Amino acid sequence: MKHKKQIKDIWGWLNEITLYKTPVDQISDDSWDHWNSYVIHRFISMNLNFIELANFIQIIPYEKKKQTYQIYREFIPNQKVYLKYIKSKIKGKNKELVKKVADYFSCSSQEAQTYLDLLGKKGTREILEKIGTDEKELKKLLK
Repeated sequence: MKHKKQIKDIWGWLNEITLYKTPVDQISDDSWDHWNSYVIHRFISMNLNFIELANFIQIIPYEKKKQTYQIYREFIPNQKVYLKYIKSKIKGKNKELVKKVADYFSCSSQEAQTYLDLLGKKGTREILEKIGTDEKELKKLLK
């Protein structure tokens, strides 16, 4: 009985798609637990040469991991490829600040984030002062 290949993370899967191209039946069943179609599509689509392919393959349901892998394996050339991941530049709000505002208004975190946008820095500062937040913590929460 032949030993099946173990793939432990998303980077291993990206190397399989672009470089090693191991046949589906030679990959261990445990390795498929580390496959994430969404993330694979995101990384593959960051290469201008593969955008259309990634866009086309995205219609395959996420549960059909082996089919998705097989298509990428067949259509992407056998070479080491740099797949740059571009992160969002939008920063989330301070979780501690959101919690304090949510507690103050007795609302959800999502509503609290909306209130923070509406209140601005000055209004948020006034609320934090009303609930007894000291100056040092105010600066930390409002930066």
